Amino acid sequence: MEFTPENKARFEEIVARYPVKRSALLPALHLLQEQEGWLTPEAIDYAAELFELTAAQVHDTATYYTMYRFKPYGSTHVEVCTNLSCALSGAQQVVDAFESELGVAPGETTEDGEVTFRAVECLGGCGYAPVVAIDHRYRHDVRPDDVPAIVEELRAGS
Repeated sequence: MEFTPENKARFEEIVARYPVKRSALLPALHLLQEQEGWLTPEAIDYAAELFELTAAQVHDTATYYTMYRFKPYGSTHVEVCTNLSCALSGAQQVVDAFESELGVAPGETTEDGEVTFRAVECLGGCGYAPVVAIDHRYRHDVRPDDVPAIVEELRAGS
């Protein structure tokens, strides 16, 4: 696999911003994930080649962060914050409600391949806990009773 010509140009622009090429690894991984939909083994190998690293070094770096995906995800991403503020405000009950409504556990994708559901660490909305991010749009003060309507909106394409 390789970057598309457009993404190759974007990659070159990204690398030019850094005094040390290796410092551009994270943005390059974002670009690869954007292009492929997830960080495939071939994308990891390609990044290793681009940065003169081993595939293990690239994989180790990528797996440290939660924003990289290592398997296909649905077109919609539902994330429930489970960090301290959200946990104390009922995040586990919200997770349980999504699990029940979607029919998948955190870290899984619905059978139709449309929705990937994850429990994540801090989404940065501690004062409005529990927080749910749907495709990076935040919903605050989400309660388990809110979840059926949210899932209905997702299924309706809202």
